[in-house]
Amino acid sequence: MSLCIGMFFENVRLATGTAFVVSSNIGPLLITNRHNVTGRNNLTGELLDEKHAAIPDRIVVRHNKQGSLGDGVERLELLYNADGEPRWFEHPTLGAKVDVVALPLTSLDGVSLLPYDLNNPNSEFRVGPADPLSVIGFPFGRTGGGSLAIWATGFVASEIDIGYENLPQFLIDCRTRKGQSGSPVVAYRPKGRVFMKDGDLCTSNGENFRIFGVYSGRINEESDIGIVWKISVVQDLVRSLT
Repeated sequence: MSLCIGMFFENVRLATGTAFVVSSNIGPLLITNRHNVTGRNNLTGELLDEKHAAIPDRIVVRHNKQGSLGDGVERLELLYNADGEPRWFEHPTLGAKVDVVALPLTSLDGVSLLPYDLNNPNSEFRVGPADPLSVIGFPFGRTGGGSLAIWATGFVASEIDIGYENLPQFLIDCRTRKGQSGSPVVAYRPKGRVFMKDGDLCTSNGENFRIFGVYSGRINEESDIGIVWKISVVQDLVRSLT
């Protein structure tokens, strides 16, 4: 369900990242970090591409090939319309403060889409500080085989219900690297006993899977503490589109 993306200026590749798909009233949306599409640090505005000093004008998405999941097929998406306006959507109230955007997908011939369910049907099991979460993405543009993502697993490092720096984000302690920006952050638990939100210990007959947010990078290059934008940010963004 994670998709590797390449950011380009014309035919020059500037960087790689990760994205995933959700459904909306206006069609399928690609969810990724804002800094992936702007080519700038979302806090400072500094250019991220030191080699070419360029910002991306298009991305290439490596989708699942129709009828052959796990095999990749690349499709081009422009980041700006003919008037030079960005094609992506930002958070309806916080705007550029949130390092998450939604890009409508237009090039989908021969593609199989696997959108995340934002209703989180298995969302009643509890996750808190020191519980494991996984960042599913493409470090350095590498795959786990075929077009499949790599699971990097770490631990919740702050209270999820309390926003880090007064924003809808929380911290994760996970060894992540370039290319994983935009990855979905999920909790996976096999069938068996799980703690629920109300504190009860229940036995689950099936696997439990819950998406918690969007990974957007480490707080410092010397730290393995990273930032996760809460899934409520994506929910708000999708609901704002009609």
